[in-house]
Amino acid sequence: MLNKYCKYIDNTLLSPQATETQIKTLCKESRKYGFASVCVNPCFVKLVNKQLKGSKVKTCVVIGFPLGANTTATKVFEAKDAIKNGAQELDMVVNVGKVKENNYRYITKEIAAIKKVCGNKILKVIIETCLLTNKEKVALCKCIKQAKADFVKTSTGFSTGGATVADIKLLKKSVKNTLLIKASGGIKTREDMIKMIKAGANRIGTSRGSILVK
Repeated sequence: MLNKYCKYIDNTLLSPQATETQIKTLCKESRKYGFASVCVNPCFVKLVNKQLKGSKVKTCVVIGFPLGANTTATKVFEAKDAIKNGAQELDMVVNVGKVKENNYRYITKEIAAIKKVCGNKILKVIIETCLLTNKEKVALCKCIKQAKADFVKTSTGFSTGGATVADIKLLKKSVKNTLLIKASGGIKTREDMIKMIKAGANRIGTSRGSILVK
């Protein structure tokens, strides 16, 4: 049994085809295994919060997903709305175009604006590692620390690649113990999950949570 790994898992369903029935099944599985959270699109936050009531599993929502190209005001509204509906953890996507322009001031301000809305709720920042250079990944870690978010997260799972062990090691070296790390995207086996955790990941984002811990 790999139940000791359950606490790492954000059990995820972000498909545009996701139905309420599938979300309810996801919540049922997550309660059974005691996962860290259930991560969904904003339209399902109320449902998930209701389904998880009385458990220790958190309701997690994605913000600015999957491209991160919304305006800051839109992301802030989305965060406020999600929290009102019961979200306890928020995974926001950075504006990758601003990274490519080296506009790290914009990125820091945007993350800080959303963290202000979150208060003591956990904010994870998705940087989409597959689109970045190592230098950009390290620079983004500095932005996230400065903005006082809680996690750096590798990927949306909707771009050209997901988490890699090399990226987790790079992020860990960069943040040391100042931020937590979430590996997501392409984690399909127990071996994948364990490698990510050994490399420094504190959370695992996956749509295969119940499979990975059996």
